Amino acid sequence: MAVIEFQNVRKVYPNGTVGLDGVNLTIGRGEFVVIVGLSGAGKSTLLRSINRLVDITEGDILIDGRSIVQAGPKELRRMRRDIGMVFQSFNLVRRMSVLRNVLAGRVAYHPAWRSILGLFPEADLRLAFDALRRVGLEDKAFVRADQLSGGQQQRVSIARALAQQPKILLADEPVASLDPVTTDVIMNDLKRINRELGITTVVNLHVVDLARRFADRIIGLKAGRIVFDGPVEAATDDVFAEIYGRELASAGWTPGGGTKAEGTPAADRRPEFGAATEAPAKAVPATDRKPDPGPGPGASAGGRLAAAPPPAPPAPGMSAFRLPDGVPAGDPPVMERSGERSVLP
Repeated sequence: MAVIEFQNVRKVYPNGTVGLDGVNLTIGRGEFVVIVGLSGAGKSTLLRSINRLVDITEGDILIDGRSIVQAGPKELRRMRRDIGMVFQSFNLVRRMSVLRNVLAGRVAYHPAWRSILGLFPEADLRLAFDALRRVGLEDKAFVRADQLSGGQQQRVSIARALAQQPKILLADEPVASLDPVTTDVIMNDLKRINRELGITTVVNLHVVDLARRFADRIIGLKAGRIVFDGPVEAATDDVFAEIYGRELASAGWTPGGGTKAEGTPAADRRPEFGAATEAPAKAVPATDRKPDPGPGPGASAGGRLAAAPPPAPPAPGMSAFRLPDGVPAGDPPVMERSGERSVLP
């Protein structure tokens, strides 16, 4: 069954630029689809039209058989709950903890005032910690987002999307600002999540080799039109030459090419999809190492989470409570009202 269906979709921007031109496309449940093409080919327009971050000019887009184009405000909010989004720029609240950023994935399930006060049900906390475990960051739950490396911040954004319990996961150039080794970490996480949870995943990428390594299916865009749509095995060098044209050769691309960067922070290294162990990290010369910024809030000098400060006095009508079993020690105070939890910043 088609989870995503484009029906003769056209997008023309106010300045006359054609973003999409007569796109017809179906994506099935559980597929891992990579969209490739030059900058300006329409990749981001296509991806962002799926959750209506971009409104199309003509045609229709169906999500599980329902038109997201025709959806009113309430229906659109409900439909977007099923569509997680990972951005190139992470889009985290840098001064908030990792956990609070992940819980942002639950705001569409509750009235705005509860989210503002940080009142989340215990089930939401469990979902958030489970999402962090899937990307290997449960020990960073109470660290501020701005204390993390770029790769770790992108993994937090993936966890935030997972906290939505989405049926569809969209990733718009999720590795464009990362070095090649950290890129592998993020792509392996996305692939693993797709396989383990069966989430339909659509990723925009610039790098041909990554598309070949991770995609089940590749869609090539050129000037807003689909010029290739097929399994990764059918995406030959000639196909990519058609998608990219002369620009591919001028960029120095060669079939099967690609390099690996050295010196990626150890915190950003994770096992490759399907691999049992992690390859030893190459040492970084002392002259290339960045100075340690020191422990973040809630961390001890040794790098571990320090004991939590004494809980603040409960607000009227609220009482302190202990987090469920399995939540890491050293957590900040949490308040409860009528079975709801508030994780204090």
